[in-house]
Amino acid sequence: MTLTEALKIRQQNSKDAPLFLVKLACGFTPLHLQTFLAARIQQALPERNIDVTPGVYGDLAGCLESVREADSVAIALEWSDLDQRLGYRGAGSWTPRALPDVIVEARRMLDRIAGAIERITVPLALSLPTLPLPPLFHTPGGQAGEPELALGRSVAEFAERIAQFPGVRIVSAARLEENSPAATRFDLKSDLATGLPYTLSHADAVASLLARLLAPAAPKKGLITDLDDTLWNGIVGESGPEGVSWDLASHHQMHGLYQKLLAALSEEGTLVAVASKNDAAVVAKVFERDDLLLSSQQVFPMEVHWSAKSGSVERILRTWNIGADSVVFVDDSPMELAEVAAAHPGIECIRFPTNDDREGYRMLRRLRDLFGKQRLSAEDSLRLESIRRGAQFRQAATSDTSPESFLEQAQAKVTFNFGAAGDPRVLELVNKTNQFNLNGIRYTESDWQRALAAPDAFVAAISYEDKFGPLGKIAVIQGRTESGRLHISTWVMSCRAFSRRIEFQCLKALFDRYGAREMVFDFAPTPKNGPTHEFLACLLENTPFSPVSFSSQLFAERCPRLYHQVETISEVER
Repeated sequence: MTLTEALKIRQQNSKDAPLFLVKLACGFTPLHLQTFLAARIQQALPERNIDVTPGVYGDLAGCLESVREADSVAIALEWSDLDQRLGYRGAGSWTPRALPDVIVEARRMLDRIAGAIERITVPLALSLPTLPLPPLFHTPGGQAGEPELALGRSVAEFAERIAQFPGVRIVSAARLEENSPAATRFDLKSDLATGLPYTLSHADAVASLLARLLAPAAPKKGLITDLDDTLWNGIVGESGPEGVSWDLASHHQMHGLYQKLLAALSEEGTLVAVASKNDAAVVAKVFERDDLLLSSQQVFPMEVHWSAKSGSVERILRTWNIGADSVVFVDDSPMELAEVAAAHPGIECIRFPTNDDREGYRMLRRLRDLFGKQRLSAEDSLRLESIRRGAQFRQAATSDTSPESFLEQAQAKVTFNFGAAGDPRVLELVNKTNQFNLNGIRYTESDWQRALAAPDAFVAAISYEDKFGPLGKIAVIQGRTESGRLHISTWVMSCRAFSRRIEFQCLKALFDRYGAREMVFDFAPTPKNGPTHEFLACLLENTPFSPVSFSSQLFAERCPRLYHQVETISEVER
């Protein structure tokens, strides 16, 4: 991004939109870094009024210690913030006698900064020192001496310490090096003249990664892969199950690396499925091979037949019950990619680059970026298995047993946790759920914290399990109590939990817990929340209009029989 482009983006900033305040902590003059950071966050959050406010020059630690009202914090830490002698503008000696004191002062300052960061409760993104150290060491430039290594070790220990704090994200030094090579970062003339040590390109590179951590894109939910010349090298129908390969000895290691990445993604909660024009029996033989790096247990469903792949993708999406815009399709054939893209607008199609290791490396990194998560939760490991169990549930529900008898025999248990406000999975579920979503409102972490801090606010995280297995956290309800009424601002439920009357149990549990006479919902129709619309319409026996409200008596009259065992975890003190 050029500075002109950044300024144009800033001009589009709507002053009437809700404010999103970012505190920028840097010891140097922020200038262009501030402009680029505001523009990058504006691109990620176009519906917000972005305000990036810097602290006092030369006092990064003091800036962090004074953070009070902010939606997020961005830190551009440089060596001179640890000791002025590690920069070019500060006074002080570069003699060997000064080095021990420089190292001690740097460690003291890192401890102070860590203490300030630990007290900050909003999301925080940090860039570790990116500029070269000044020539204050006695060793030649190509040799790292003990003082330099000691400084690096202190920063590494500091980073490892604060990475454990909730809400702290650290910029990848390796990715920054790719985007902004070390030789292009430092501008001594600008540093001495204005106090800004960054070149324009480096200021944008740092701002881009900080913004990506503060306003991250939602990770993709599922990957659908081809098999021949994609998951493995060769055409299994011609070569046979033992004739396809994916290892170093066969010179087809890129396919093995792809399998390793898919296996890792599956373990991290990404849904992985197969869409292949092939003989299902032959493909099953390949998945029986001991050297395959992606287990059949990590893939569901498998669409293996000779019909169009667009139809396979449609059935997979229906099984997963997610939209095409949350899915990536990988195939080696441009024609198959074009056919799927035309049939499913919004799906991200990526060509597997057969016999091109450089492009293959780029593809692996791109997939990691698309599916990368800030953190992993217990529910991530349950996701694929819960999809399988959901299919078993639906199959059993359509058997000869009556629906009522089936639900009665399901041995279902619903757990309401009123003390889970700080669980990152709760906000993640709110922000990524589309179909059963009360109004489609998305929250930044600071927005969510403010909502929960309001007087008489509550949040409930709902988990579910039955005889088919656990689904983990599948719903979130957030609202407030007011004079005998419950005002519901947010209500989402995972599609994995449909058709089990959990939505009725949610409302019953709230009426029972708070003894409310009426419930009011901030309902708003969206292009995707048809299931919520249908549920409210069924309950009201009329078209829902915002705000939707009904009494406890009306709910009791229209609530079907519920068979769940209910457990409640009480709200913790805030």
